[in-house]
Amino acid sequence: MNKEIIKFIRKNYEMTQRDFARVLNCSFALIALVEVGKRRVSKDLENKIRQTFNIDDQDIASITSILTEISKGLPPFM
Repeated sequence: MNKEIIKFIRKNYEMTQRDFARVLNCSFALIALVEVGKRRVSKDLENKIRQTFNIDDQDIASITSILTEISKGLPPFM
């Protein structure tokens, strides 16, 4: 899990960084720093996100695929 995936999940649930942090029981600063790449995604944070939002490896692979297509400038569902 990386910063782009975390931001995608948060935005998909239409949450602010503060709301996301509150739901995960972590600091707003941690989420903000992770999203800008100044902190790495710890296993603890990844596990909290996976459990809270019921995300499995297949979901991560799907999100990664969508983000890859978006980065190419292509619509993700061609």
